[in-house]
Amino acid sequence: MRPDKHNLPLVYSCSGCSSAAQLANHVALQLDRLGVAEMSCIAGVGGDVPYLLKIAHSGRPIVALDGCPLACVKSCLSRHGIEADRHYQLNQYGVKKRYHADFDLDEAEAVISQVMSDLKTPWPLRADKTPGQPTKLPARPPVSGALSVDPASLCK
Repeated sequence: MRPDKHNLPLVYSCSGCSSAAQLANHVALQLDRLGVAEMSCIAGVGGDVPYLLKIAHSGRPIVALDGCPLACVKSCLSRHGIEADRHYQLNQYGVKKRYHADFDLDEAEAVISQVMSDLKTPWPLRADKTPGQPTKLPARPPVSGALSVDPASLCK
């Protein structure tokens, strides 16, 4: 039996045109389908849709999945004074942003495994004793020969 979805954390993901964005979206969909979190719509939050803002402000823990350093999910949430309890920036786990390419399913499975493992750990508490403050997983070791990239260059 699936848990009551209203007791699950909310998950928001990037879903842009790159392979990293689609990998983030895939991870969020899997968390939703597995009953680990309930996926909600970050475009609706960014677009100021009242019903979706009500859900985002409901006090449920929030998981944010950003595909790249531009951190669009984090930015959409912060516009409304919302900070994710768990924020994952997938490039920190070795996920490469590629245009006109699909994401690697094996890489997606590794990210799902890491995120699910992290979500089993206790959620930090806010001052008001509700789940809160963002946490970050330790970054994966850099890929040999990886270069530091200016996030602005990723939009070109």
